[in-house]
Amino acid sequence: MKIGFDNDKYLKMQSAHIRERIASFGGKLYLEFGGKLFDDYHASRVLPGFLPDSKLKMLLELREDMEIIIAINANDIEKSKVRGDIGITYEQDILRLMDVYNSLGLSVCGVVMTQYAAQPSAAAFEKRLQKLGVRVFRHYPIEGYPANIPLIVSDDGFGKNDFIDTTRSLVVVTAPGPGSGKMAVCLSQLYHEHRRGVRAGYAKFETFPVWNLPLKHPVNLAYEAATTDLNDVNMIDPFHLEAYGKTAVNYNRDIEIFPVLNTIFERIFGTSPYKSPTDMGVNMAGCCIIDDDVVCEASKQEVIRRYYKALVAAKKGENVAQEILSLELLLKQLSITPTYRRCVQPALDLAEKTGAPAAAMELPDGRIVTGKTSPLLGAASAMLLNALKALAGINPEIDLISPVVIEPIQDLKVNHLGSKNPRLHTDEVLLALSISAATSPIAEHAMQALENLRGCDMHSTVILSDADMSTCAKLGVQVTSEPMRQTKALYYK
Repeated sequence: MKIGFDNDKYLKMQSAHIRERIASFGGKLYLEFGGKLFDDYHASRVLPGFLPDSKLKMLLELREDMEIIIAINANDIEKSKVRGDIGITYEQDILRLMDVYNSLGLSVCGVVMTQYAAQPSAAAFEKRLQKLGVRVFRHYPIEGYPANIPLIVSDDGFGKNDFIDTTRSLVVVTAPGPGSGKMAVCLSQLYHEHRRGVRAGYAKFETFPVWNLPLKHPVNLAYEAATTDLNDVNMIDPFHLEAYGKTAVNYNRDIEIFPVLNTIFERIFGTSPYKSPTDMGVNMAGCCIIDDDVVCEASKQEVIRRYYKALVAAKKGENVAQEILSLELLLKQLSITPTYRRCVQPALDLAEKTGAPAAAMELPDGRIVTGKTSPLLGAASAMLLNALKALAGINPEIDLISPVVIEPIQDLKVNHLGSKNPRLHTDEVLLALSISAATSPIAEHAMQALENLRGCDMHSTVILSDADMSTCAKLGVQVTSEPMRQTKALYYK
């Protein structure tokens, strides 16, 4: 795959910039960390070369001077809010995040429950954390937040919140997802630190939108595509333009809240350290793009993927009509259609020719391989085997898995496990292939080509099963599908 982003430069430049910001505030900085701290697959897709754990590696370079606060909104606990990307609740993700941070030697000083009002589920989770030896802090609702600044910056506002005692120069405030109250946690800490005579500052780390790229740059449009459910819109920062005469890109929520935030800074410190919301950021990703054509192409592909994802969500009954309209507008701004994705049309053509579901994949060298539905294999499974043959240089006429191996698996599925679909899913095909590899050098050669599937684009003419989607995700294959079900069944998994 072509690289458009210098990850090593990013790690060095970003950590150095954060150190500079710490020094500018006299040695103490609260850093609100937006987005995913690790497993940032959106960034790795639109900035080829950016590694999913880049931000975590960057923080590891600062770990001797850093500790982490994890924020979670008590109302999200009460609603059992789920992370859509990994399918676990926010409170489960708190435990997962802490395990990851602890395993890397990162110091976690505690969990803060924001908007705490003795919600039953939040109170129960608080007790659970405490039994696990985790320090828990409470931050309470403030009437009129964020507009009622006299109340917010007072003993009855931020003053009522628990103070989280920290000892290191960099305090990263992160969360399982948006709306967790990270910014309010940072501001509350600044208020308490100021009362204690400690000079501390605030900054914000958001990878997107990239402030020093044009407003309509594909990378920034891909960010809009990723946040259509939040109604985020990229905008020219008017405060930055007025203060410096330079254009910078930010997004609507930060621009809307900046006057209030600025006033809070003035109430706490006497003067505000920032002239614009862009000033608050520490993101250097835009400075590490080394091939604009590559990241532009990757970003266009991301918008198409988001569009297909929304179409499938609509087919499943989700209320995403406005998101689809927004994504269609972004496609028009980029002057592309869904068939700009090179694996789409071959899959559609094969489905029309065979009258059955089909799939296609674009390999790293640009070749397109397809797969059709057969009595033994689903289209995605057939395509996967064909892709491995192509990558390994194996004759396409050779069967990687003997029907003698497939048929007993089908018998097990239908006659013993109650499945109505005898065709093998991708995970079952890989298991069968791995078994065949024990006695077949050709199958073993195909297995070795699995790693070359990472980053490949795939399109299916029907919605894939959960099993197929999970397998493709694990292989790093970037999947889209038409909003069509393979069967007429009401329950589809």
